[in-house]
Amino acid sequence: MTEQTPHTPPEPEEHPRNVLDKAIIKASHLLSWLFIATVFISFYEVVMRYVFDSPTTWVHETASFIGGSLFIIGGIYAFAANRHVRVVLVYDAVSSQTRKYLNLVHHLVGLAFASMLAYAAYLLAKEAWFAPWGELRLETSGSVLNAPYPALLKGLIFIALCILVIQFVLHLIQELMGLRNKDDV
Repeated sequence: MTEQTPHTPPEPEEHPRNVLDKAIIKASHLLSWLFIATVFISFYEVVMRYVFDSPTTWVHETASFIGGSLFIIGGIYAFAANRHVRVVLVYDAVSSQTRKYLNLVHHLVGLAFASMLAYAAYLLAKEAWFAPWGELRLETSGSVLNAPYPALLKGLIFIALCILVIQFVLHLIQELMGLRNKDDV
């Protein structure tokens, strides 16, 4: 960077902006230990399959469910910790005031997108959790284990997207207050 080009100062590793962000970060740190559990059960499967010639019926689906769940939660964690993808080529090349407006646009577009995704996730979760006549019936995997993991994942996607919508609203309020108070980005 040259002296004429503005440079965004490095941000802290995790920069929660509100109580919800702090709670998400804390919960995510605790849930990340499930990755270790996934490694252990996968190791168990390898030993059972190749050492004892006795493969399990539950490990693959369970490990996939845990991993998928954690990646879903990773989306709201990245936003809460301010570690989401940003086009820094543009962001770093503009003034601090312009960054405020870029943040505002980002939050408005993100809110609209997350809201539409949450609605679509609601429709999928509703179909996965209830029979057409309204009775509770969890969609299952259809495998030998036949676990309700598909329904649980669809429900988790819906919940995570609702949380993301709330995050966008809270961040948008903070951006608007920052514009009003002429706070630095």
